[in-house]
Order: sequence, then C-alpha cells, then structure tokens
Amino acid sequence: MTMIPQSQDRSALEQEQFLKILSREEAMARFEAALFPRAIPSETRKLADTLGTALAEDVTAPIDVPPFDRSNVDGFAVRSADLAAAGEGAPVRLALNGETIHCGTAPRMQVATGTATPIATGGPLPRGADAVVMVEHTQPAGPDAVDVRRAASPGQFVSYAGSDIARGEALLRAGTLVGSREIGMLAACGIAEVAVARKPRVAVISTGDELVQPGEVLAPAEIHDTNGAIVAAAIDENGGEAIFLGAIPDDEAKLESAMRRALADAADMLVLSGGTSKGAGDLSHRIISRLGQPGVVAHGVALKPGKPLCLAVCDGKPVVILPGFPTSAMFTFHDMIVPVLRRMAGLPPRSDAKVSATVPVRIASELGRTEFVMVSLVEGRGGLIAYPSGKGSGAITSFAQADGFLRIDALADQMPAGTEAEVTLFTPHVRVPDLVIVGSHCTGLDLVTAQLAHAGLTVRSIAVGSLGGLAAAKRGECDLAPIHLFDDRSETYNTPYLVEGLELVPGWRRMQGIVFRKGDKRFEGLSAKDAVAAALTDPACIMVNRNQGAGTRILIDRLLGGARPEGYWNQPRSHNAVAAAVAQQRADWGMTIAPVAHAVGLGFIPLAEEHYDFALVTARKQRPAVQAFLDALGSGEARTALERAGFRPA
Repeated sequence: MTMIPQSQDRSALEQEQFLKILSREEAMARFEAALFPRAIPSETRKLADTLGTALAEDVTAPIDVPPFDRSNVDGFAVRSADLAAAGEGAPVRLALNGETIHCGTAPRMQVATGTATPIATGGPLPRGADAVVMVEHTQPAGPDAVDVRRAASPGQFVSYAGSDIARGEALLRAGTLVGSREIGMLAACGIAEVAVARKPRVAVISTGDELVQPGEVLAPAEIHDTNGAIVAAAIDENGGEAIFLGAIPDDEAKLESAMRRALADAADMLVLSGGTSKGAGDLSHRIISRLGQPGVVAHGVALKPGKPLCLAVCDGKPVVILPGFPTSAMFTFHDMIVPVLRRMAGLPPRSDAKVSATVPVRIASELGRTEFVMVSLVEGRGGLIAYPSGKGSGAITSFAQADGFLRIDALADQMPAGTEAEVTLFTPHVRVPDLVIVGSHCTGLDLVTAQLAHAGLTVRSIAVGSLGGLAAAKRGECDLAPIHLFDDRSETYNTPYLVEGLELVPGWRRMQGIVFRKGDKRFEGLSAKDAVAAALTDPACIMVNRNQGAGTRILIDRLLGGARPEGYWNQPRSHNAVAAAVAQQRADWGMTIAPVAHAVGLGFIPLAEEHYDFALVTARKQRPAVQAFLDALGSGEARTALERAGFRPA
C-alpha cells in the first residue's frame, strides 16, 4: 500500500503566537490576570530556618518585652527625688543596700529614701527605684555608701516593661520579609516557630546549541552559558528556590521533554532563556502552546532591552522565556518577572537604597561620637519625613521597624529640626507607607488596620502620644492622629483640641479605671475615687503613673488633685507597662484600660469611658488609603473584632 505523506497540522500553525508588541503595562496586566489571585502555600519552620522567607500570617506578641522594668546601664538604682540637688561640686551620699542586681537576679530589697542598689545593665529595677545613675557618675564612699555627682530624672536609663513590645500588639504582619531583625523580635517574644510562605520552586533552563557550561572548553562558535547562573542567582535573591536543569540544545523533542519534566516535578514556575525571537532555531514559544492553558499571553514587549520577552501561563504555572542576550535577560527579569516572583513568595516589592528626607524634630547627640539614628519614613507635604526612633538602645523594634538610618558626625552635638538628611535604607528598596498614623497607640488600632494590610496597603503607625500626634497632624506629617484628650472646661473628649484643617473621626470607647492585684483589701469593693483616696492615706501604697502628654495622665492628675504619692514619678508610656508594674508588685495601683487589666488577671475598678478618636488631616481625606481606613473602621468585621477585644465602637 502506498503511503501518502500527511500535510502539516494547520491547527498547530494557526495557534502559533507571532510577535505582537505590547506596552509593558498591558503585558504585565495580562500576565498577572492569568496568574492572580492565587493562594500562597505555607509551611511551618523553626525560627533559625526562616531567614529570607515571608510570614504567612500575622504574628501577635504573647508577652511584654521587656517583661519587667530594667536598667540600661551599669550603675545604681535610685530614687530620683534623692538626687535633686546633686552636682559635681555637691555630691549626694546614698547608703548601699545589701544586694547587687545582675541579669537574671530578682530584686529582694526595696530602695528606700536615701539608699541605692548596685545594678548591672539589663538588671530588673527594684521596688522603690525610679531611675538609674551610671557608675561613671559616682564615687565609692566606703564599703556601704556611694557619692553621686549627677542629678537623675525619673525614668533615666530605665526601659519600662512593654516599652519595646507590648503584649497583644501586632508584632509582624503577614508578608513581612524575615531578616535578622525580625528573628530577633520573634525570639524576644519566645516564639520558636512560625508559619511562612513556601519559597516558589523555579526551574531554570538555558536553550541553544551554542551553550557550554562554565569550566568547559569552548569549541568554535560556542559560548559559556551566562544566563543560567545569573537567572538562578536572581531567583534566590528574590525569594525563590532555583533549580538549574542545565542547557538544552535546539532540539524540539528534547526541549519539550525537559519543559514537561520541569513542570511535572513540583516546580511552581519555569524560566528559560533564549528561543523568543522567532528564528528557525527558536522553539520554546511553540512548545508552550502544547503545555497547558491559556498558554502565551504576551510575546513581544515594548522594552529596550528586552523586546522579545515571552510570558505564558500553563495550567496555573507561569512560564517565562527571557531573551538570550544576558543584558536583555536580566533587565526583563528584574523589571517584569521579579514583581511576580516576589508576589508568589509573599514578599514586598523591591525599592531604592538611599533617599533624602527631612528630620521634623531636633535630635540631640553626644560630642565626640559618630551617631547613627534609626528612622521611619513617612510622606510629608514637601517630601519624605524621617522620624527618629525613640525607644532606646535596648529596643528591638527600633531596629526592626525602622526603614533605615541617618548619620550625625562626631563634631556635632545635634541635628536641628528641619535638616535635610540622607537616609541609608536597611533593605535594597523601601516602599513609602500608604497610610501614616501618628499619635496614641492602642491594640484596637491593629484590629482595624489588619484589613488594610491584608488588602496589600502598607500602614505605618508611630506611637508618640496624643499631643505628639496632634503636632504631627498640624505639620501635615500624617494622615490620622489617634487621640484621647479630656478637656476640663467643656468636659468633653478630643473635639476642643482640633484646629483648622483637622476634623474628628469617632473611633471607639475604652473603659479606663484603677488596676490593682486581686485580693488587695485597700481597693476591693471601692469606687475609683474612694480607692485612690484610700491609697493616699497609706504611705506604703505605691502607684505607677503615665507619661506626660498621655490622655490617661490627665485623668490621673484630676483624681489626685495636687497630691504626689509614692510612685508618681514612675511614668511608663503604655497601658501594658502600668499593668506589668502592678502585677509584678513593683507598684500597688495605677490606671489602665479594662482589656489590658483583664489580660494579666488584675482587679479593675471602672472610672470613666475614654474616647479614642482620630484627628484626620482634611487635606488628605480623599487619599485612597485614608478612604480604605475609614471604610475598615466602619465595617462590621472591625466592629466585631473591637467588641471581642473589650472595646465599644463609637
């Protein structure tokens, strides 16, 4: 029987993709539309194995860090009131208590008036002490006393409990790239393992008869395979796990077999180089049409270099064919493929390494030492604003939450407010946050902004207190300033403090009250006013206050009138620190909010419902991130979460 040659398969020819030049934006839109949305696979890793991965879910702090008030220097734990008159020419002599507090040593003795306790850096602050003096500012006065040559202010060289990380706050968000700083934060909270996004496995194939692997001798017309090594390294740099499968010659059957094997062997993505410009030996794009749907989505992009780029999706897996020339391959990879790869890995976009920013406040420095100040970047009216971190040298979050640092020369004793400074970034690039919130912090705020974070918006929250937030809002350095300030004249919250250009957005209500250890008969069964009155009659009853500028401080001062009881000058900056001081018996009472008191098992006497609202900068009201926040604030999801946490939505 005579065999009749079959004609070429016309359907295959009709499906073949020919070069059609698309704009970068259209090509990217087609590629992403064919790939996303998609779930990001996750896995649980031990802390030591998380470097370079992205968190798969939000992480909440299970404890306060530090868990107790601690010394920042080697020196002596003192009562600051004892040293009010101290100076170089008039030292104050203090009797030494019979113990030395080291790291890991729990204090046994109270620091009474006229006494001091030796304490090492990191040692827990003993009861009665409200400051630490450096050993360099003292002189031994025999075996049982010490002369102090400097006055001390309340809180000097003290890191308060929860001043770095507060129990219950959002420690790290899903999508956060885990580096050494993030590992430090997690370790500080005792977290041994976390859920992270699994790194996408990316198969890499080089194509071409002319390719020889590095180390091999070149024959005539051959070149070393540069793209395979470059692409594999770039994949690893951007959150992927590269699997290099070598170079395949221009043989359609061999290349198709290698591509099918790569996609079948659990690879999440396939990247090839070469085979895109429609020459006789370029086979890759033709094979793609047989590997799965929808196939090629873009073949030819208006880039220079990089015009022959081919983008495809085969049954849910991205397949990329880069141009053969190394420069074109890497340009298109970083510009077009890295955003998709990092998104698949749960990582944020890349950004620049150095930026110029204005410093809004004066930064004091020490003459004779070059100082590096960590800063957080926000968008102001005239450009970037660099907020210095102010949590102290022992604070992990100062390092982890900062965007970068600026330098103050050794010959300068300050950086004046308004200075235009160069900021060196911690990451190759930084994305300016979509929403900036500066003011009083509350764990309820995390419940609202979670919706924005999950929608891909970045939120920067800087805790500087209500008054600090108002000042930032007036300068146009934030979108919203959380405040809870009571006005004595009108007996109302927040509205009297607004000025032109600011408007009030109601937030939620927080029950403020007196916190004490359960079973303390000085407080059990009393009203808040009666409990404070009883405390004032007992000289042994120690309070813990709040920092000046805090709305809670205003309530405390109203209750106390002109009284300044023991512990008044102990002024931590958060509700969590107040609760920790009482729970750990360094103080007997203080004022905090009900959710914090209940979280640590303390007694709570309600006093007044505090209004936690937002001063909105009117000129920023129409920004998309601000509108997203307002929508989230009014959503049923946020209201339910707030109520569950013990707050009452307005």
